[in-house]
Amino acid sequence: MCRFLSLFSGTTMKLMFIRRCMSSSSSLSNIQRRLVTAFINNTLNSPLSAHKIVSQASSSSAGSMGNNEEVSKTSEHVTRVLFCGPDFPASHIYTREYLSEHRHIQVDVIPFADVPGVIGNYHLCVSKNLRVDSTLLSNANKMKLVMQFGVGIEGIDVNAATKYGIKVARIPGDVTGNAASCAEMAIYLMLGLLRKQIHMRNSIKQKKLGEPVGDNLIGKTVFIMGFGNIGLELAKRLKPFGVKIIATKRIWVSYLDTFSILDGQNHGIDDLVDKKGSHNDIYKFASIADIVVCCLSLSRETAAIVNHSFFTSMKKGAYLVNVARGGLLDYDAVASNLKSGHLGGLGIDVAWSEPFDPDDPILKFPNVLITPHVAGITEHSYRSMAKVVGDVAIQLHEGTPLTGIEIVN
Repeated sequence: MCRFLSLFSGTTMKLMFIRRCMSSSSSLSNIQRRLVTAFINNTLNSPLSAHKIVSQASSSSAGSMGNNEEVSKTSEHVTRVLFCGPDFPASHIYTREYLSEHRHIQVDVIPFADVPGVIGNYHLCVSKNLRVDSTLLSNANKMKLVMQFGVGIEGIDVNAATKYGIKVARIPGDVTGNAASCAEMAIYLMLGLLRKQIHMRNSIKQKKLGEPVGDNLIGKTVFIMGFGNIGLELAKRLKPFGVKIIATKRIWVSYLDTFSILDGQNHGIDDLVDKKGSHNDIYKFASIADIVVCCLSLSRETAAIVNHSFFTSMKKGAYLVNVARGGLLDYDAVASNLKSGHLGGLGIDVAWSEPFDPDDPILKFPNVLITPHVAGITEHSYRSMAKVVGDVAIQLHEGTPLTGIEIVN
């Protein structure tokens, strides 16, 4: 058996070839089929283990009925879901768990380098942090949908997808808890900066008590730059802290819904935001804010929008928090204003390049807090989004309308 398995060590392309052979061949024994299945699942980070399958296969009947059942199973239509790369592992782990009872849906995690060679075998692609460009999409012969495990689709070439007849979608953050999770992380970073988290850690190491002296949120002016789903959730959570909230949005629409804050009362949008402005007001709002929070989506217009000019408009000693996209900040401008002391502190969950370089000079500043792109990654939000992906995979398999996602093309 071990000699049999050794024939199949290799790359993802070989694994796909083995799967095809299994689905078309009736010559493999029950035990052999189980061994190969276990090997493939192990290679693709499945929780199944080869020795477990061997044990199960050895103790079960190897009669013709069992063989016929396996052949029938592999010959049926399978909808294949591709998760690109190993990052954000809870996304594919939770999706697999949700689909564990659906034997006709296959979820694979493919290394970035191997995606171009196998993308033609998949019907649904969850891009995560892979750049899905026209060249890649040209090989996606069976692809029906490319989606993000979240909101940001700036890494997907929507025009190219449209050209090839492929739908592109995001998961709205307001229904899965993703926006709320990001809002909570923004507050965590604000408090960490105000209470001087790095200094507190050093005080513990040096056995000092009663220092550093931190600051409060109460009475501060917080500028929410980009009042979308995250901005709204942030304002709802910030209001009970006694802050003044100013916010900008390209187009303000009349909010008919009311929102419940901690006082148990329903409030309209004007109760949450003390001053509203347009995109043209960002410098003016930055000049009066104690804390600026970036909640913008990344586009050609917003890339590096927090630049030298923006920092010049900010109050000296003000704090900057970013829970949206790293590309919103101009790296050189951030480094320069931290060095000069004009920027009072930086709290970011996203970076210019990810994964973040642990030796980056910016991390040497004691007033910088960084988290590894986990603002939206909570048990609640990821379970909710895994359900959306799972449901979409089921709907694709059954040929029913797709729900729970926002198709953008």
